[in-house]
Amino acid sequence: MATVYQVHPDSPQARTISLVRDALRQGAVMLYPTDTVYAIGCDLNSRSAIERVRRIKQLSNDKPLTFLCSSLSNVSEYAAVSDSAYRLIRRFIPGPYTFLLPATKLVPRLVMSPKRKTTGIRVPDHAISQALLQALGNPIISTSAPSALEMQDSYLSAAELFDHFDKLVDLIIDDESSIGFQVSTILDLTETEPVVVRKGLGWEAIADWISEPS
Repeated sequence: MATVYQVHPDSPQARTISLVRDALRQGAVMLYPTDTVYAIGCDLNSRSAIERVRRIKQLSNDKPLTFLCSSLSNVSEYAAVSDSAYRLIRRFIPGPYTFLLPATKLVPRLVMSPKRKTTGIRVPDHAISQALLQALGNPIISTSAPSALEMQDSYLSAAELFDHFDKLVDLIIDDESSIGFQVSTILDLTETEPVVVRKGLGWEAIADWISEPS
């Protein structure tokens, strides 16, 4: 059974965050809230944990995984960011956006797209996610938990979600919030012009900005 941690959504308790950080460093897999949906996550540097996340999501190794970074400077460590991409990312982070970018050597092969050598990165606007990132000191895998259930019921409760993952993950972070079902907007920044790959939260703001004349 997973260990459940009650965490305040706006002021995460430092001691609890430290306990979660220590577990992640030892290879734990967690279910945790973000600014979009509840996610399955682990330490980006833990190969065994990443492999477990893939098994939980039933993802083959050629399917890339998104991860969270704490800031734009942190993003630039794990991805090659052009001047135009930098300006766009700076405008919209933190927020519900996933940016596809060329990966640097710091990104594990198990995470990136093997053919394109790209990676998906988010900078969340979420107190708990940011507290975990700051405590851990490196990125955290973030892949949608509700989609792993392959359910169409948008009224899935937190109790149902937690019950499903209770024996699949090591840690569950409960901030007593409702389960979100709106995923992030995905923006491909690997080419000269940005391309919207998926419309999700914040799509309207991105569309308006991209359509503005240069």
